[in-house]
Amino acid sequence: MGDKKFLAGHTPMMVLKLLERREMYGWEILDEFAEQSFDTFTLKGGALYPILHNFEKNGYVVSNSRTIENGRVRKYYSITNHGKEYLMKKQTEWEIYSRAVNNIMKGDSGYAIT
Repeated sequence: MGDKKFLAGHTPMMVLKLLERREMYGWEILDEFAEQSFDTFTLKGGALYPILHNFEKNGYVVSNSRTIENGRVRKYYSITNHGKEYLMKKQTEWEIYSRAVNNIMKGDSGYAIT
């Protein structure tokens, strides 16, 4: 996608939305991010992990480490109730924003933005 600054502003909301669906470890989030966007968006670990660490710091997610069958340790992330509240707020903001952009792009002034 062309403008990475635009994506960067909305990436945290999308990551949190993925974690609302189910608990995941880092690389799983990266794969799901690309798959759910039909490869329109890709995210690198160097961008994801600061988001996850910030979410943990703010209490939006919690993590726990698990040893998998090959003996490696994976860190799984899950959304908290506080994270769900934050996500709901961000989704509402996104819906208002995207409706306004769509109105302008389509030239549609037939309904109000609420």
